[in-house]
Amino acid sequence: MASGAAQAMPLPEDKAELIYHVYDGGGVQATGPALLVRKSLADRVSLSAQYYVDAVSNASIDVVTTASPFRETRTAWDLGADIVVRDSTLTLGLNRSREPDYHADTLSLDVAHEVFGGMTTLNLGFSRARDRVGRHSRGVADLSSGGFFDQAIRWQYRAGATQILSPRWLASANFEAISDTGYLGSPYRAARVFGAAVPERNPRTRSSRAVKLRTLGEVAAGTSLRADYRYFWDTWDVRAHTVELAVARQFGPALLADVSVRSYSQGKALFYSDNAQVETAFVSRNRQLSSFKTLGLGAKLSWTVPGLPPRYGVKLTGAVELKRFRFADFTDLRTGQPYRYDAKVLQVFVSSTY
Repeated sequence: MASGAAQAMPLPEDKAELIYHVYDGGGVQATGPALLVRKSLADRVSLSAQYYVDAVSNASIDVVTTASPFRETRTAWDLGADIVVRDSTLTLGLNRSREPDYHADTLSLDVAHEVFGGMTTLNLGFSRARDRVGRHSRGVADLSSGGFFDQAIRWQYRAGATQILSPRWLASANFEAISDTGYLGSPYRAARVFGAAVPERNPRTRSSRAVKLRTLGEVAAGTSLRADYRYFWDTWDVRAHTVELAVARQFGPALLADVSVRSYSQGKALFYSDNAQVETAFVSRNRQLSSFKTLGLGAKLSWTVPGLPPRYGVKLTGAVELKRFRFADFTDLRTGQPYRYDAKVLQVFVSSTY
């Protein structure tokens, strides 16, 4: 009787998804496909596999001012398993990414547990990543000959809770802590000290924290609202705020539209300088460590193919996001003005449940 009354958390639905993505902005173009397949076994286990390809053409501001533009391809594989045990779900994940001068491997474990009759879901997670860093030499990456010159190790810890507030609203809070050690820079990037180019020197340790709050609910029949806020801080003195608002609207049984706006602002790292006037142990001109702001506008349209059996579904989706980057203390050496650029992201994908 106890076994029959026990409630189990639902598994992710069986599905296959094919995506093609395009990114274009700041001198960088990245295109490629991604394929995801998920299948459940015996109503207790769900297995997933994903293959992802990025063909990158890089002529970004870092490259054109210190090196030559290049082309390369990155491939990534993701394997996952979701295991349901009564009202808990255990998720195991393995990620492997390969590009000519960078190899990354990540192992993750997450647990989700429902309490209070399914009104609250608690989450705990852990990941460990090991990255190996190489360098191109005369067009050939050191990695291709086994010549890795350094590595980085990352530990990530996650905790969170999702609460159903009413039949129409839910809220969540999540915390993340990351500890990095090893080589945390780029072998190609140069800093400036007294106007002269020198190799950047980053600390070999970094600890960061992030808190994310979300609320999601139905504000009218067929219309939902989502609001997110995230605060990030680390031992390099980087502070960042992210705010995102999204509205989704259902138009009939087959059409779903989604629009979103995202704002991001960040302060610079302690050792960042556009042109250092003092010689210090650490110095970087990585624009991702500078002070900058980003504004993104996104739209997505999904159409579900009608007339299929209840168990099966096919959905076609197209998404576009326009991004604007504005840097406060990173100079474009070609113009002498603060650097800025616009980018766009396009995604087209088809998904099928079975």
